[in-house]
Amino acid sequence: METKVLHEITPLGEHDFMYVADRHKQEFTYPIHCHDIFELNFVENAAGCRRVVGDHSEVVGNFDLVLITSPDLEHVWEQHECRSQDIHEVTIQFYIDFDSPTSPFSTNPFLSIHRMLNRAKHGLAFPERAIMMLYPRIIRFSAIKDGFMAVQELFGILYELSKIDDAYELASSAFAKVEVESDSRRVLKVKSFIDSHFKDEIRLEQLSDMVGMTPTAFSRFFHLRTGKSLSEYIVDVRLGYVSRRLVDTADSVSEICYACGFNTLSNFNRLFRKHKGCSPTEFREKYHKTKVII
Repeated sequence: METKVLHEITPLGEHDFMYVADRHKQEFTYPIHCHDIFELNFVENAAGCRRVVGDHSEVVGNFDLVLITSPDLEHVWEQHECRSQDIHEVTIQFYIDFDSPTSPFSTNPFLSIHRMLNRAKHGLAFPERAIMMLYPRIIRFSAIKDGFMAVQELFGILYELSKIDDAYELASSAFAKVEVESDSRRVLKVKSFIDSHFKDEIRLEQLSDMVGMTPTAFSRFFHLRTGKSLSEYIVDVRLGYVSRRLVDTADSVSEICYACGFNTLSNFNRLFRKHKGCSPTEFREKYHKTKVII
């Protein structure tokens, strides 16, 4: 299937570290896209616009701040119901090789930033209280003319954001092509098994035996560690793979449904609409109608 995602070529040159765009506009017109470098995007005065990051879609309020660090994660801000005549957007694009063993971001002073950049492979949205705390610094950012001082300020902003404990991930791991993670070895073992066997029937007893717990104790433990029941988590994983295939392939909805572990098409359609707010066909069309080929 021919790709329809706009792969953005950013203005960063070989020896550049960061690009900043500070703009006022009346509407969102840029199509859904992805790019090789990281992006911290701030949007003000755009209540009613819809932010799409991977398979996550959300209508935002007056303030929005999202960090994206995956080169393959499609994203877009759409006009939707936004009626503002003065949308303010500050986009900071940069790149940090934070996964390299020799990178300073693998050392203790940068560990919180490292963890945040890793989470942001899903797309990471910050609550309004965090946005308002950093609002003056973000608004003034484009006025910093000295390159070193601008980089220093970016690191300061990233550090403050890395301390926000209620930032939330957007795209599912399956859609974002991100390896599953957990602080618990038992939960990680179960998540990895589900990720490898999402197409198959997965039973609670099978997973609880895997980690040496009773089904009841494991159900409580899993919910405590993940915030989701086991069945909810399995559905989320399967829907992530479904969404990825809806975007990347021309397979029919029914083919994708059964290939991703759902037993009935009617139940699949109900769950998809409940979780994504639209039908699988509408989801596919929404992605494709805003994409261009370059």
